[in-house]
Amino acid sequence: MKLAAVFRIAAVVALVQFIGHGTLFLTYEPKHGPEEIAVMQAMRTHYFSFSGYVRSYWDMYFGYGLFSAFNCLIEALLFWFLAPFADSAGRRIMPIAAIFLFANLGYTALIARYFFALPGYFDVTLSLLMIAALALALRRLPHAAT
Repeated sequence: MKLAAVFRIAAVVALVQFIGHGTLFLTYEPKHGPEEIAVMQAMRTHYFSFSGYVRSYWDMYFGYGLFSAFNCLIEALLFWFLAPFADSAGRRIMPIAAIFLFANLGYTALIARYFFALPGYFDVTLSLLMIAALALALRRLPHAAT
């Protein structure tokens, strides 16, 4: 498999992650009873001053959810636009793949700690794809003479 293909597959996975996260986040309706509705209402109606701005916890929760979805889109675009250069870049692509591996392992750890399994599957998949990219790039390194 070529490095370009790995990055294209990663782009599609990240794009699906963006679409899923964004759609579910924007269309979510409370389903867990009156306690969930009460929490959401309290988050929306109680305002605090943060660094000179008046915001509710809902503002920050909602904004961070949009930020997370947007981050998935940026990652998808970066993977897509890196793909044509991946095969010719050889080992120069390794630090980029390593950064994405580190990021997605971090996302996976945060998801495991603070959320639930489903969103983590995408980050695990992206981590595995970056491991594959690193392995393919390593194969291209010249072998040392013995």
